[in-house]
Amino acid sequence: MQGRRKWRDAAVVRARTIAEDVRLIEFAVAGPMPRFAPGSHTTIEVDIDGLKAHRSYTCLPADPGFIRVAVRAHQHSRGGSRYMWSLIEGARTRLAVPENRFELSWRASSCLLVAGGIGITPIYGMARALKLKGVPVRLAYGARSREQMAFADELRELLGDDVEFFASNEGRRIDLASEIRMLPADGELYICGPIGMLEDAKRAWVEAGRSASRLRFEVFGDSGAFAEQPFAVEVANSNIRVEVAPDESLLEALTRAGVDMISDCERGECGLCAVDLISHDTAIDHRDVFFSEEEKKQGKRMCACVSRLTGGAAIIDIGYRA
Repeated sequence: MQGRRKWRDAAVVRARTIAEDVRLIEFAVAGPMPRFAPGSHTTIEVDIDGLKAHRSYTCLPADPGFIRVAVRAHQHSRGGSRYMWSLIEGARTRLAVPENRFELSWRASSCLLVAGGIGITPIYGMARALKLKGVPVRLAYGARSREQMAFADELRELLGDDVEFFASNEGRRIDLASEIRMLPADGELYICGPIGMLEDAKRAWVEAGRSASRLRFEVFGDSGAFAEQPFAVEVANSNIRVEVAPDESLLEALTRAGVDMISDCERGECGLCAVDLISHDTAIDHRDVFFSEEEKKQGKRMCACVSRLTGGAAIIDIGYRA
C-alpha cells in the first residue's frame, strides 16, 4: 500500500523521444536502490495543476542507481503523461523503490511474449533477461504503426527471427490463437497491452485448454472500450457529490472531495479501491483485471482507480470510509 512505499529523491539525467508519442526518461536516484527484476514498477510523484499525485511506470533495464521509464503521450491524459513529457535534464522529483507484481516464473521451457503499444515496457526487459539465460523466447509486438514501436531496433538485434512486428496500419494483427498453438505445453505466456488484447488472449488461452497458472498478464489502466466522458457520482449516506472529468479517475475525484480512500496499485489489479454501485444510468467501462467477467457483467462494483462510467451519474457506497 502507499504508506509502505520507500521514497527516494531523483533527478532527470536524460530525456528523449524514442518512438512516435513515446519518451524515455532516466533518473539518477539518491540513496541505496535494490536490484529489480523485469516487470517491476516504480511510482513517481507528479505535479498536476499544482497538486501532487502519483503515477506508476514500468522500470526498464538500467544501471545500478538509475531508473528508466518510457511514457506514452496520452491524448486524454489525467496529467501524468503531460507532466512526465515536460521533464528536462536536471528536473527533480521523488520516486518509490520498485516493486514487482508481474514477475517471470523461470519455470517454463520456453516463453511467448506479447506486447501491445506501450505494453512493450515490461516485455522488453523480460525478452532481454530470457535471452541472457538462454530460455527460448518468441515476441509478438503489435502497435498502430511501426513508428510507434519503441525499442524495435534493439529487439530485432536481440531476438532476430524470434520477434515479429504487427502494425495495424499495414493490415497486420497478432493471431493470438495461432501464437498459443505454437507454444510448447509447458510454455508460458506473458502479455501486456490494452484491455481488449488481454481479454482476447485470456479467451484464446482457455479455448486452447491451457493452465491458468501459465498465463501472466498486465494491462495499462488508460485502455478502455469507450472514450473518456465526464460523469457524476453521489456517495450514499453523505452530502458528497463529485464531478469526474474526462482526464481524472474516480479515485482522484473522490480524494479531491475529501473522501478517505484506500488504494495501492492504481492500475486496476489489487481491488483495494473498489466501490459498490447502488445505481447507475450508463454503462460501466471496466478497465481493471481484478474482477472476473461475470462480476463485471453484474455491474455491482468497479475499481475507482481505472474504471469509469460512460457518462451520466451513479450512486456509490464506500462503506467504512469517512
